Formats: sequence, C-alpha cells, structure tokens
Amino acid sequence: QVQLVESGGGLVQPGGSLRLSCFASGSVFVGYTMGWYRRAPGGKEREQVARVTTSGTTVYADSVKGRFTISRDNAKKMVYLQMDSLNPEDTANYYCNRVVAYWDWGQGTQVTVSS
Repeated sequence: QVQLVESGGGLVQPGGSLRLSCFASGSVFVGYTMGWYRRAPGGKEREQVARVTTSGTTVYADSVKGRFTISRDNAKKMVYLQMDSLNPEDTANYYCNRVVAYWDWGQGTQVTVSS
C-alpha cells in the first residue's frame, strides 16, 4: 500500500514562490507517471495541474504553464512542485498521486496566496 505525504504549503503573497514536496512510500512509485493536483475552496473539483512521467517528461495545465515546474527523484521516492509567480487563483489544497488508478489520497498541503 502506497502512502502519500505532501508538504511545503503555506501563506504567500501574490508574486511569491513555494516548493511543494510529496513522498510516496513503497517501491512501486518509480513505475508510474505522477501528478500534482489541487482543489480550490468552494467545493470545486480536484484538477490536475502538472504531471511527470517516469523518464521526466512533463505536462502542465494551461493555468500554470510557465509558472510551475514539476520534477521527481525516483531514488528518494519524491515528487516536487516549484511554484513561482503565485496569484490568488492558485489558492487550494495541493495533492500528489499517480495519474491513473489513484492510490488513497493524502492529506494534501494548503497553499494560500493573499496579500
């Protein structure tokens, strides 16, 4: 069973940066494309913002393209999300998971962008 633990969120001013981290326990991590997702307040659906394949190919949602960078370290079982030029619309709880047949979701890490 894979457990996902996200960290690195916080309160940041518009234009600021944060780096999120996700640790995925279990050896199966290295075999899957991993994604970062977010759920904004107000009952919005969870959306995928970025994904990275096992070989490092990345894809981004249009809303974050050019501002966010996803990466992974297979040896450490970690996935990262560097977020720059943050704006209030990025406020959400952020989660990581594989992109198909989700594992159980972790608690996520809250990102709040506000002045």
